[in-house]
Amino acid sequence: MRLRLRLDGRAPRRWHLCLLQRLAALPGLEVEVDRSPGPGGLPDNAALLFRLEALLNRLSLGGLSAPVPGSALAAYPEPTAAASCILDLCGDAEGGPDLPVWRLGFDGVAGEGALLAALLAGRSPVATLSTDGRIIASGRFGAEDRGTMLTAFEDGLIRSMTLIVGALSGARPLLRDGVPVSPEAPALTVKTIGTRAAKMAARLVIRRLYYLCYRAPHWRVGWRRLAGPDLIDLRAHPSSGWRDLADDGLRFYADPFGVEHEGRTILFVEDFPHATGKALISAVAFDANGPVGTPVPVLEEPHHLSYPFVFEREGSFWMIPESCANGTVDLYRATAFPGGWVKEATLISGITVSDPTLLERDGRWWMFATVRDQAADVGGGTVLGSYHDSLHLWSAPDFRGPWTPHAHNPVLIDIASARPAGRIVERDGALIRPVQDCRLGYGEALALARIDRLDDEGYAQTVETILRSGPLFPGTRLHTLNRTSTFEFIDGSARSPRWRRGR
Repeated sequence: MRLRLRLDGRAPRRWHLCLLQRLAALPGLEVEVDRSPGPGGLPDNAALLFRLEALLNRLSLGGLSAPVPGSALAAYPEPTAAASCILDLCGDAEGGPDLPVWRLGFDGVAGEGALLAALLAGRSPVATLSTDGRIIASGRFGAEDRGTMLTAFEDGLIRSMTLIVGALSGARPLLRDGVPVSPEAPALTVKTIGTRAAKMAARLVIRRLYYLCYRAPHWRVGWRRLAGPDLIDLRAHPSSGWRDLADDGLRFYADPFGVEHEGRTILFVEDFPHATGKALISAVAFDANGPVGTPVPVLEEPHHLSYPFVFEREGSFWMIPESCANGTVDLYRATAFPGGWVKEATLISGITVSDPTLLERDGRWWMFATVRDQAADVGGGTVLGSYHDSLHLWSAPDFRGPWTPHAHNPVLIDIASARPAGRIVERDGALIRPVQDCRLGYGEALALARIDRLDDEGYAQTVETILRSGPLFPGTRLHTLNRTSTFEFIDGSARSPRWRRGR
């Protein structure tokens, strides 16, 4: 197959070179480039906005949005009659009966300007690959910093490569909701850029003052005794509200996972001391009245640990904590439960995996997790995108492996429903997957998604409910949901003043 990449030759960028590098590495694919001038570029003075943001936020301007000379494309041939498909990044490519066109669009409009327009409007852009008016792959992109256009724009470029390369490799993730209509990219005049710069500077001052007064982020675990329907059945916060798992203000607890042992609930949590900035796993027992004491450390590694997915099989307790800082997914076994954890195996390595969540179904094991794009780029650095928007699956005959990646990874690209948020549960014959809705920021809302398809050929889900913090669970975020037969747990945001019990 010979693919023609259509881009605006007046404004080649590093992401074009990285995309070409990835395309050329696909087996059986040859690449040529149509580099004639084209529409869809960034609005005037976008570069000035990026320079101001880089200055105020101490960011590099050498990322994927950085311009490159036209000569950088010289290694790739110009259009020939041998092309069998066009990948159109501009929106003006013309194909024919024997030359299909795959168009990349953002909220229904082609070009980098449409991506920036969506971000400036405060939206999570929906990217589509379409041909002859039919969408063949789509995803709702996330950003690690929604308030900084340079970072958010480059995150969108990274996920654009994920979508394109995945589609050409057989992965065809599709969103089930419609594609929003993008407004025209705003003209970034010197005046409007100056206004944005003043607002950015003000936000930075407010943020730094906040961090001087509060330890942030600071999460908290909520718990309640179950005496009726759980949150999945209620689809709302219980009228009784939640009780907090107390912390000393010098640390926070998050990612609650409970298991039952000898008639009691044992709760495992991420334990994050603010002084070290590196989390470990702690545990606390619950009796009929609630927690007995405070969480006690049970597993610590040189790297950050969180999301302690604990389960019981074959007479032992096992744990798969998140260890994305180490680039691995590791399996531990308890030798002196709830402590005595020893590493049994590394299940997956070499990628940044967030919140690995297991499901046993019909004698087969599935692993759900989001994956951060971290492929090397043409500049010798590392391409990094969002942690939250790209769902990958693996399957295995046993929880110890071997784990095989799904043939169509990523099976879903959606900042609103990709990242796991707790155990998958069966309810009335359906599988319900708690997920994080990160459109307004990491862990901002908790959603409940019904799994409609899970097999070797594909994955599909439908988000049925979105829950946020509020009067019954005060704060600004809602993040994880788990339960045992007697207790239910969630977590969300809180504030911890720095003058509370020391600094």
